[in-house]
Amino acid sequence: MIAYTPATLPTLYFIGVTTGKSSIMKVFPAWAKYLRLETAVIKGIDFKLHDDPAAYREAVAFIRDDPLSLGALVTTHKIDLFHACRDMFDTIDPLAQLMGETSCISKRDGKLICHAKDPISSGLAIDGFLGEQYFSGSEADLFCLGAGGSTIAITWHLMRRSRGEDAPRRILVSDRSQERLDEIRRIHEQVESVVPIEYILSPETDANDHVLRQIKPGSLVINATGLGKDAPGSPLSNACQFPERSVIWDLNYRGDLIFLDQARSQQQNHNLQVVDGWTYFLHGWTQVIAEVFNIEIPVSGPSFDRISAIALEASER
Repeated sequence: MIAYTPATLPTLYFIGVTTGKSSIMKVFPAWAKYLRLETAVIKGIDFKLHDDPAAYREAVAFIRDDPLSLGALVTTHKIDLFHACRDMFDTIDPLAQLMGETSCISKRDGKLICHAKDPISSGLAIDGFLGEQYFSGSEADLFCLGAGGSTIAITWHLMRRSRGEDAPRRILVSDRSQERLDEIRRIHEQVESVVPIEYILSPETDANDHVLRQIKPGSLVINATGLGKDAPGSPLSNACQFPERSVIWDLNYRGDLIFLDQARSQQQNHNLQVVDGWTYFLHGWTQVIAEVFNIEIPVSGPSFDRISAIALEASER
């Protein structure tokens, strides 16, 4: 078990797998200075994939009970931590309740709060690189590889009836786990939508390659598996063929980025738009920092551009 030490400064925790390798460890101190949070610090808490529920509960209990431990961003473990700790939260926001995940933990007025920030941060990132009305009048599909918390958030953002015509023609979700597919199907059934959805069990890359060959030109293809960051590899084989004029988004921005390499190798011949996870990283973190420290952080404009520039400068040190 992890030995937790009471915080001596206002502390934000990063609950992940290999947190020490993340750019945020260099970026957060620079952001804290810009945001006038000069005394704030960040600490990583690493768990193995699908760790013991007791380990998650111990971490959440420590954050709850330690006065200067103000909250946490949770990645990779969002769903597992939620199911292990849901009874420990005083408040669970509606999106966290719907999606069954914890991506942010905050404290306010003595209450421990569970948030799902991914629907907001992923939506900001997607709308930023796709632009308005990308799907309107097209036959473009959405193919999400991986059925975890990020895909739950992304599909919720794009499938809602309130988007009108600006929704994919159909959504395809693949995963190596039938349990994950069953869970995301359960969540989708609670969302008001007319977009047809297919769920594909894909224990090997061949199944994903096959789906890729079936989707329409201009589709959005997303690596949301964690492969490339939390574990080596890609959900596709090197024999994969991306559809013409498609948008290829890897949620990773660091690590063994084989999926991105596969897309870039076909970028010119297939006229692909290839996007890494950097802007998603920015929105994901700034949404959580704003919540945990109870401050306003713009999502666009000169101030957000400055936040991005600070992050790039700090991460290259």
